[in-house]
Amino acid sequence: MPDGHAAALVLASASPRRAELLGRLGLRPEVVAAEVDERWHPSEPAEHYVARVAAEKVGAVARARPDAVVIGADTAVILDGEPLGKPVDDDHARSMLRRLSGRTHIVLTAVAVARPGGGDAPSVAEDEAVVTMAGLTDAVIEWYVATGEPRDKAGGYALQGAGAVLVQRVEGDPTTVVGLPLRATALLLRAAGLTWP
Repeated sequence: MPDGHAAALVLASASPRRAELLGRLGLRPEVVAAEVDERWHPSEPAEHYVARVAAEKVGAVARARPDAVVIGADTAVILDGEPLGKPVDDDHARSMLRRLSGRTHIVLTAVAVARPGGGDAPSVAEDEAVVTMAGLTDAVIEWYVATGEPRDKAGGYALQGAGAVLVQRVEGDPTTVVGLPLRATALLLRAAGLTWP
């Protein structure tokens, strides 16, 4: 981390994508993966779902690290009002990609930040991007699934990787689609007292 930090920064996520995005801000967080139930409750609005999971990740880590600023996030790909989640296997990834093919969907990412001390509820911000997928042939889907990239990705694709060739258009912040909207993140971290050049 840059000099001048009053508190450590902990990322409540094992996502290398989120660590890389924080690196763009010159931040090198300690990584502590949060163990929380990320399942969507079917009656739960998508906005509440991502905010709840992000806050639960941060809360779980902040209890163990009250000395630190703790940041976490959750991303959901929303199609027809339903979060698609992460594929459980390659067949599930194929099914997701077929559903997304040629259609427009919403990507929601919630970011949560807890101040040192652990007394307050985390502050949460959400951002939304609209993504239009190209029409995907079975051959393209098979090639993409074979890359292994869809595993552990909301919606079964990664904009920051080979999955970029599947995407026709992004309206909004691309870092929201990757999993950590940088502008909202910077504002929350500054509000939590973290300073950097």
